[in-house]
Amino acid sequence: MSNDQTWKVGALAEASGLTVRTLHHWDQIGLLSPSRRTAAGHREYTERDVIRLYQVLALRRLGLGLESIATCLDVGVDPVRLVSEHLAGVEASIASLEALRQRLAHIHGELVSDRAPEISTLIGALRTMGGAGPEGRQALRRHLDDDQIRTLHDRAAGLGPAAHYLLEVEWPELYRRAEALRTAGVDPAAPQVRKLVARMDELASLFTGGDSGVSAAVRSAWRYEPAAMSGDPTAPADAWHDLTTYLDHARSTT
Repeated sequence: MSNDQTWKVGALAEASGLTVRTLHHWDQIGLLSPSRRTAAGHREYTERDVIRLYQVLALRRLGLGLESIATCLDVGVDPVRLVSEHLAGVEASIASLEALRQRLAHIHGELVSDRAPEISTLIGALRTMGGAGPEGRQALRRHLDDDQIRTLHDRAAGLGPAAHYLLEVEWPELYRRAEALRTAGVDPAAPQVRKLVARMDELASLFTGGDSGVSAAVRSAWRYEPAAMSGDPTAPADAWHDLTTYLDHARSTT
């Protein structure tokens, strides 16, 4: 594509498989707007707009709503890298499920033949079914009660495939960007910091159902046990404490 190439709304709708009405709606809500105006006053989409359209469609396929997509793009999250990370996570999940399938098939064969499965096979299946790391689960249970744990589980299950993207891709990226702003000395009251915090809190609400007690308990687990929660034994508690304090300051300015 040439840098000078532009598209009228009808041409872009036809090329993308969308309707003109959809593109007009996205323009009205500020998600995707034609950024060039001709001498005659007609608005046209540029190459940069088409790239953003691709990003919108890619993120929408992950199950994100339009508001979430707009926030993700506007705070500067790189969708290409995020989708790559999401793909890697899905592939890892597929590999884990395949390992579990093989173990269960073996156990099934043993049981059908009236043979007791080897204990090592059973233990392997249990580990494969474990999901999140044991340290993280234990840390959560030190800060949340059974009802709160159940709330997190049920809300995540209700989000379906989008839960993995939100937890494993977008949320960590938001924290990385917040830490970069903090270490760069950006005032927590700055608009870009408050926008990040707003999205973090929106994600928290998705997984907690807006229960402030659950949100506070999860933040407490991350504040005081970052190594266990992140699965990274090198995660420095002091740096995490500084970041959460920075984000709390941003919240207090809204």
